[in-house]
Parts: sequence; C-alpha cells; structure tokens
Amino acid sequence: MIKKCLYPVAGYGTRFLPATKSMAKEMLPIVDKPLIQYAVKEAMDAGLIQQAFVTGRTKRSIEDHFDISYELESEIKGSAKETQLQEIRDIRDNCVFTYTRQPEMKGLGHAILTGEPMIGDEPFGVILADDLCITEGDPVMAQMVGLYKQFRCSIVAIEEVPKEETRKYGVIAGTQLQEDLFKVSDMVEKPAPEDAPSNLAIIGRYILTPDIFDYIRNTPPGTNGEVQITDALLAQARNGCVMAYKFKGKRFDCGSLHGFVEATNYCYEKFHDPSE
Repeated sequence: MIKKCLYPVAGYGTRFLPATKSMAKEMLPIVDKPLIQYAVKEAMDAGLIQQAFVTGRTKRSIEDHFDISYELESEIKGSAKETQLQEIRDIRDNCVFTYTRQPEMKGLGHAILTGEPMIGDEPFGVILADDLCITEGDPVMAQMVGLYKQFRCSIVAIEEVPKEETRKYGVIAGTQLQEDLFKVSDMVEKPAPEDAPSNLAIIGRYILTPDIFDYIRNTPPGTNGEVQITDALLAQARNGCVMAYKFKGKRFDCGSLHGFVEATNYCYEKFHDPSE
C-alpha cells in the first residue's frame, strides 16, 4: 500500500562542524553504520522499498554508500569482513533509489515539496535520519504503516518531552482516541514553553497523503523564509484528518552532540560484543 519513503537530507549539519564541512551529517556513524543506513533499513522493514532522497551539493557520499564499491568488495571477498557488508547488500538488492537536489534550504516543508516528482500521487513515508529510533518489536515506520491501513490519513510520530524543550520541536494538541493515538486539532512549530499547547513533540517520522503537496504549495514562508511542514499539516488537519501516534521505542536526537554520543553508547552496548 505504501511503497515510497522520502529522506530530506540536504541540510548542512552545522552542529557537527567541522566534521560536516565536506561530508553528509547523515553519514556520521553510530558505531559502525551511518545514520542513513539505519533509516533506510527501517523503511525497508516496513515495506517501503522505493527510497527517494532530497539531497544537496555535499551529499554524494549518500549515493555512493548505497551503490556497489567494486574495489572494496573485491578486496574483502571471502574474508570475515565480507559479512559486515551483508545488510547494505540486502538493502541494495531489495530497494530502488532515486535522488533529486534541493537548491536552497527553505525548511522541511520545501524539502518535502522538492521530492514531489519522485513520489507522485500516492501516500508515502518521511524519515529524518537525525532521529534514530530503536525498537524491540516492529520499527516505528512499520507501526505507522499499520495505523495508516486503518485510518488512511496523514500520521505524525510524537513523544512526550520536558515542557522546557518544546521550543525545539513542532508540538501538537488534539483529541485522545486511544492511549497512544490523538486526532490533531492544533500544531505549533517550536513554541516557547508557556505557549506550547502540550508537551507532545513531533519527531522525524511521518506518513503523508499526496494532497500534502498542495497544502505545502499554499503555505506561506515563516521565520527565515522557511516553509514549515507543521503549518501544512495543520491546514490538512483542519480540512480533514491528521493523526499523532506515540510510538513504541526509544528515540535519540542524533542532530545534537549529546544525542549522538548517547545513541553511540547505547547501540554499542546493546548490539556489539565488547570483546570484538
């Protein structure tokens, strides 16, 4: 039903300078895998096998990562190190990759609109690789695909954050339908704590219906000339339905130094043998 996933990866990653001066922040490794590989694997496991990237001038390393490296693969063929490429080979064999460039950074809404030619007239997922989500069961995107089959509307993933941190996120308010599910009635981009409608913050997982592109086109730019996806989603919610889902799992903000280090330590302890 949903086969496409969009990755807005054109951002500069200024919080990781100078490391990101000439490399994609999405290629920063959490232990031994880049952030973008975690994201694509999550989408693939949810059945989203058509991978669409909105990139920029310094993001060629992302394209190269999901391509064949003949010299490297020939060099390690038959050795124990070959197993380290198994996941990326599975991704490459089971997914289709398309790329387009975002010439200017004009906000997440604009980045998603830039990807419209790769998506067309069908529902799609959006993953922000900065948000690394680790789950015990189904990955977050698979959880959301299950909800989409039931509600057939746009869905945003949310989590509770400390009230003083609402200024970092889009924040929703709405009618609680289940313990983990809300019908959105309001959505504010990075509100001050005293102005936040709740402490339910949107994180980097979305399922969007294709009419979102028209809503984005009709959304005026806000601060710094950026088009915010929250503004477009609020208009969509007021004219139809947008759901907010408190996902099951643990999320790390790898767009921050603290979150990146926390994610690295967590994944090393959880997934790797310290004796290696």
